Amino acid sequence: MRKEQRVKKNAEFQEVFKKGTSIANRQFVIYRLPKDGQPYFRIGLSVSKKIGNAVVRNQIKRYIRQAFLELKDELKNNYDYVIIARKPAADMDFHEVKKSLIHVLKKSKMLKVSQQTPNDKRR
Repeated sequence: MRKEQRVKKNAEFQEVFKKGTSIANRQFVIYRLPKDGQPYFRIGLSVSKKIGNAVVRNQIKRYIRQAFLELKDELKNNYDYVIIARKPAADMDFHEVKKSLIHVLKKSKMLKVSQQTPNDKRR
């Protein structure tokens, strides 16, 4: 993710928390705030020290960034997203993290097109 695609400052995080809406599942909480005139989405990540040591926390953040990078074409632009990882995320691999993020983004109707996970395929 490029620098301009990240929510970094505390004031920006607080604005998303106060003015935005949230949706959650067991692994993640996603806050979102529409930003008019912003041609791309931005993400901010929060992983508590309760979740694990620095290696585990950084791995979770890498997984989330990669999942958002792969979903960038399906995500609605002109939004700020703040993703908070919960404790079960520490035991997940990349594919589980991506599947969980797709689930919570579908719940919040933030995907442009319907993203199908392998378990959604029904004949």
